[in-house]
Amino acid sequence: MRTLRVVSAGTVAYGPALDWQRDLHARRVARRISDVVLLLEHPHVYTLGRRFSPQHLLLGEEALASRGIEVHECDRGGSITYHGPGQLVGYPIVALDEAPLAPGTGARRSPDAIAYLRCLEEALIRAVHGFGVGAERREHLTGVWVGEEKLASIGVNVSRGVTKHGFALNVTTDLSYFAGMVPCGIPSVGVTSLARILGEAPPMEAVEQAVAVHLASVLGARVRTATLQELGLAPPPEEVPRQAPAEGPAEGPEDGREGGSAAVGLLGVTIQDEARILPFPGLRRARNGPVTAGK
Repeated sequence: MRTLRVVSAGTVAYGPALDWQRDLHARRVARRISDVVLLLEHPHVYTLGRRFSPQHLLLGEEALASRGIEVHECDRGGSITYHGPGQLVGYPIVALDEAPLAPGTGARRSPDAIAYLRCLEEALIRAVHGFGVGAERREHLTGVWVGEEKLASIGVNVSRGVTKHGFALNVTTDLSYFAGMVPCGIPSVGVTSLARILGEAPPMEAVEQAVAVHLASVLGARVRTATLQELGLAPPPEEVPRQAPAEGPAEGPEDGREGGSAAVGLLGVTIQDEARILPFPGLRRARNGPVTAGK
């Protein structure tokens, strides 16, 4: 059985986390490491995907500064989303050609980004079900929903058969920060959190562990805890560590095939629009506020 190394990184600014993903992605493409998922929280930040339009960011520079919100561009699919305290963010770095990409199957397949999205949704649905939340998918949209409100967003990039970016699950998130943008570029989309649904959210550590276990399950892997230092990643000054899920036996990586590059089906954008090979169009600056590119 393959191994999914789980790193509980605490609270990390978006720029350093983006650098970590790029580093891990390059090493996973080269088959120098096995699959990894970074689990963390971000300080307040809006991230702009490849389909971002300036009208989706509703705050200007002064309002962004007053609320302490950074803005970063990135190469995932979809438009704009929010990350902040109380939200569990996961960045799986996974070689898709080595993964079973439908829950309950074990066959090796060519990289399939849409099936991978469905696996991320399934892992999150199973995880929150364990806390008594009946979440589900919505037809033609990505993410995890409770009724008409979005509980978790998903946005990935697949390059050379290896994934970057991932998911964001609202646990105790301050939902007022979503009012400064058009979430996922979809007008009138509602958002919710475990705290809002349950009245009192489970501890972040418990949510993190549930997500790690179910993510490993749908990927046909065993959990192995790891640290930033073991992966050669330097913790930034603001990093606040959390305890990671329980450890399982380790396995080394296997050789695999390389695929194309895509940013797909993400953050609520329709699968039909996003399920394409998309060249990176270069950075775009929002008219209503500053953009600080991830370094």
